[in-house]
Amino acid sequence: MAEPSDNEMLLDPWLSQFLQHLTSRNSAYTLRNYRRALFEFKRWYQKDRKDGPAFAWDKLKRFDFRTYLHSLGLCKIGRSSTQIRFAALRSFYKYLVQQRLVEYSPIKGLKIPKLPKRLAQFLTVEQMQSLLGAPSGLLPKDGKATRLARVLCCRDVAVLETIYSSGLRISELCGLKAEDINQSEGLVRVMGKGKKERVVPIGQPALKAIDSYWRLLPKQPEGKCPVFLASSRGIRAVSSRSLQLRLKRYLEFAGLDKKRITPHKLRHSYATHMLDAGADLRSIQELLGHEHLATTQIYTHVITDRLKEAYHKAHPRK
Repeated sequence: MAEPSDNEMLLDPWLSQFLQHLTSRNSAYTLRNYRRALFEFKRWYQKDRKDGPAFAWDKLKRFDFRTYLHSLGLCKIGRSSTQIRFAALRSFYKYLVQQRLVEYSPIKGLKIPKLPKRLAQFLTVEQMQSLLGAPSGLLPKDGKATRLARVLCCRDVAVLETIYSSGLRISELCGLKAEDINQSEGLVRVMGKGKKERVVPIGQPALKAIDSYWRLLPKQPEGKCPVFLASSRGIRAVSSRSLQLRLKRYLEFAGLDKKRITPHKLRHSYATHMLDAGADLRSIQELLGHEHLATTQIYTHVITDRLKEAYHKAHPRK
């Protein structure tokens, strides 16, 4: 999906208003996807209708969206991408109805192909331990690592420990400020999706790793200074893209699949290991910041395995 031009934005005030409305309550990632999806639909609709009436959101019919859905299928657009496109359209029309710019949503109730149910992919505890040791393992053994290399190594150890300790999304981790960490209480305040705040525990290994990293910086981060910096002397937060690229190096060093394992898989590992140790699904829902329990239920394979194990141990006629 291509980014809309400035001219396209100016020519569609309803869409511009909606995107401005989204800015205060959604992540930059969601905003970007919705913006691209809505302008993509508009371009698709206008493509073969250059001589027809001017495009108007309040003139579109249910048939137009059914045709669009069919065209996505012909273009072999995946179910996940189709879901994103129609989530943007639904949200936009919901806003238009609320603002009384249209009377009803023409796509309300329109059936979209459902996503197949998938189990969460995760690392084993042993694999996670190997990954946590990878940044240090990549430093020169002769002790001649540059200061920058040592700082980035300590930062990345702290990053991995924090994700595994608190189950943060990569965007949440990059957005952490020094004031968000309560070391004495072992808690971290997280700004999640939809600007929803939650407080989650953070373990001592992660806190010690952050402290070791901060000790190498010229100035101790405080207040609204990012927890994880892009460089050893800067004030800018590290980007999610930078961390993704560095993770691939660590995965390769640890002998793990660098193509399939992403920072989000570390979050899956956190949730899976917590459930495997006895945490309940509702608690995991709160810790992960999932709005709906159904989202957390991708981890039910752990509970199912635990129930089967308990059954075989306890039932007299297993």
